[in-house]
Amino acid sequence: MLQNQLKLKPRSDPASQQTIKSGRDVATWKTVTIGTFADFLALRNELDSKGCNVGGQAAEILARPTFIVSSRKTNVELVDLSPAQLGFTSDTVSLASVYARAQQLGLELAAAEVGPQLRIQYFDQPVGEFLIIGMAPIKTWSGEPIILNVANGGAGLILIGQDGRSEAEIPLTSRFIFARSYQPAASSEVIGSIAGAFLPQ
Repeated sequence: MLQNQLKLKPRSDPASQQTIKSGRDVATWKTVTIGTFADFLALRNELDSKGCNVGGQAAEILARPTFIVSSRKTNVELVDLSPAQLGFTSDTVSLASVYARAQQLGLELAAAEVGPQLRIQYFDQPVGEFLIIGMAPIKTWSGEPIILNVANGGAGLILIGQDGRSEAEIPLTSRFIFARSYQPAASSEVIGSIAGAFLPQ
């Protein structure tokens, strides 16, 4: 039901739909911290203890070996924008095109851990809001590439999966979460960027 709602329900727009010319034109929407859990199991237990639901596809990719929990506590600045703000004008746009434009403007793909961490750290999410995590997709056991979506569909806070194929068509008014920067939370050591070529895990 939530997957169908994700495909059909209009999303609420970001504060402004003005086309941006650089990632610097977008204010930081939220800063989340990753690397606060020892492993996937501890992260999943925290989601459960906080009453955050996890959809089937999301649960599957969180359990995959390619889902990495950072070993270093890191603050991640996130931006919230739509394909329209990236300059697209058609009703839908491919996921690969959204990623390519965002990276061209200086934004970065988010680490996969950002999805569940944002879910845990964003309890006041409005009903009807669906936030697509701009991340490299992770394949399910059957080989289906999936990305994460932090949502409140009206039945509670949830982390769900959605089509992560490069050709997946995304509505123009969808909202994406990209990373602006990764900064050590308790160290001066430089944290490398995870943005790179758009390649499924």
